[in-house]
Amino acid sequence: MSVSTTVQNCIIREGIHYDVIGHPSTRDSMHTAEAAHIPGDQLAKCVLLEDETGFLMAIVPATHRVELGALRRQLSRRLGLATEAELGGLFTDCQPGAIPPLGMAYGIETVLDESLTECTDIYFEAGDHLNIVRVTGKYFLKLLVGSRRGRFSHHV
Repeated sequence: MSVSTTVQNCIIREGIHYDVIGHPSTRDSMHTAEAAHIPGDQLAKCVLLEDETGFLMAIVPATHRVELGALRRQLSRRLGLATEAELGGLFTDCQPGAIPPLGMAYGIETVLDESLTECTDIYFEAGDHLNIVRVTGKYFLKLLVGSRRGRFSHHV
């Protein structure tokens, strides 16, 4: 599969240079970082949440966990985890569990944890379990322009 069509179109539309890095199939983001030989603090993962107003994509480093209570307070929303069934309908060009952290490319409101804003390079899922995308930190922030930012995760 390589890079999902939606992600590729988004990156090209923004004129951003990127690299694709292959790795063995993995079961979660921490193992992806290890398999791809990259720092887990620079691998952006997304956690899809929802409430009565819709979906929200929370983006944190692979080494972090979302503090749902903190995010609920910051946004004044009663958010809960979205189900796997709901994810499949939203990310039709991605394999389950390999969701790129580019909510706006999929029409999903996005919030970015501040811990990712100072990274030189950012890596993220390409849409399958065998590839990740690398962009500079500056370009990653360009892809997330208009997204809210906050501190809502902790290192595990």
